[in-house]
Amino acid sequence: MKKLKSTLPNMLLSLTIICLVAGAILAGVNMYTLEPIAASKAAALQNAIQQVVLEFDNNPTEQAYKAVTSEGDSLIIYPATKNGKFVGAAVESNTKKGFGGEIKVIVGFDPEGKLLNYSVLQHTETPGLGSKMQEWFRTDKNKQSIIGRSMTNGNLSVTKDGGDVDAITAATISSRAFLDAVNRAYSAYKGGADGTSGATSKTQTEEGGEK
Repeated sequence: MKKLKSTLPNMLLSLTIICLVAGAILAGVNMYTLEPIAASKAAALQNAIQQVVLEFDNNPTEQAYKAVTSEGDSLIIYPATKNGKFVGAAVESNTKKGFGGEIKVIVGFDPEGKLLNYSVLQHTETPGLGSKMQEWFRTDKNKQSIIGRSMTNGNLSVTKDGGDVDAITAATISSRAFLDAVNRAYSAYKGGADGTSGATSKTQTEEGGEK
């Protein structure tokens, strides 16, 4: 085969061919992995819902809807039913008030507004400090745990702000942000839950010593 001369047009042609081949390979890989990634995310969400609500026999993700928070935006609510009876819901919430940025959580409530459990889905808080939110607020020690608290009594806040929840040691900002996400979750749930369908109105669908 005759070797192409090292001219500018030939170099551009070679680069174009390389880019086209690389692009085709990447597109193929993306198509091949798209379905497994989606399935993995769906399974992770289903597992998170199971962790934060009472036993159910429906598919909450198929009956999900959006409800408006007290701040005017909307959150996704996953209603849980058992033998056709509404037993609570999981609410996917978030806040951008974290020390490291956005925090995403999923919070479970029973029909009376009691907080059943929570799971932190995503955060960028400081390891060893703000990251303790994963377990801190379910630990039965002093005023740390929020599990079993009735949200009908008002928003949760840290003791430093006049509330009755102990903040993570040296991570007050992260603690405030976490509770903000929980409060937002309940505000959407309160506005949407009716104890039967899960909604009345819906749109389908460090910190190192922070003060």
